[in-house]
Amino acid sequence: MGTADDAGDVAGPGTVDDSASHRLEWKRTTVDGRPAEYGEAGTGAPALFLHGWGLDHKAYKRALSRLVRAGLHVYAPALPGFGGTAALRDQPASLSSYGDWSASFLETIGVDRPVLVMGHSFGGGVGIALAHDHPQQVRGLVLINSVGGSAWAHSGSTIRSMAERPLWDWGIHFPGDLFPARQFHRVLPVIVSEVVGNLIRDPRSFWRAAGIARRADLMEELDQLRRRGLPVVVLWGQRDHLITRDSFEDMCRALGDPDVVTVAGTHSWMLADPDEFGEVMTNVLDIIGRAEAGEPLADAV
Repeated sequence: MGTADDAGDVAGPGTVDDSASHRLEWKRTTVDGRPAEYGEAGTGAPALFLHGWGLDHKAYKRALSRLVRAGLHVYAPALPGFGGTAALRDQPASLSSYGDWSASFLETIGVDRPVLVMGHSFGGGVGIALAHDHPQQVRGLVLINSVGGSAWAHSGSTIRSMAERPLWDWGIHFPGDLFPARQFHRVLPVIVSEVVGNLIRDPRSFWRAAGIARRADLMEELDQLRRRGLPVVVLWGQRDHLITRDSFEDMCRALGDPDVVTVAGTHSWMLADPDEFGEVMTNVLDIIGRAEAGEPLADAV
């Protein structure tokens, strides 16, 4: 966890403009002996952004520039098997193995202090695993429409798990949540190019990650993070049908009533409206900063 001094450089919002200083620079490195791609920009407190399934770091470039404006030094890697980063070596793939890779990535690029980890969807699950398995590298966690809750739906007193969710139900909701109506004309070409490119580049990793995300149950890890007192903020779009309300609420219960931010959006709301994402994240950074300083927090935003 960070210090009170760290909290100060997390929370300060920057001036909103479109200057080149806020745009991510795309770089290449080697993690565990294999090539990796990532974006970087900013000079403030370090923040690691982990992308969702099917996409990669470049799909989020407009949203990530808002984090830079908010005063963060953003590192946004393409996770293994996506965006030109080599797949994980042959091993049982899991969210923990992606988390281990993320820890190695931070070490490789020379980040020598705990970072604020932000993860969207599948990336949120990777962030949870990273925070659980490598606590010395994580000062706070922001989960954005994240996988990890065990419940899919409630039917009376019966709870149906995410693992029980049929593929056809995922398929019904996937297009509407991945391709939001708002800014559809702007978001569609970006998402299609990233998804198709990743599928063609490494279909094995593409579908392997989908299976991991579909079966993700991180309730024990979330409970452990609660016990450690790690600052966690949960963001969720109220029209998200991929990460259902039951799953979202399940996650919040495991975390012990964390600070929650809800928006009127779908699963990929931050891609459709990066300016709203920037405004929301300014509030989130303030929450994280106050948590690190030991100040009382609001119940919800």
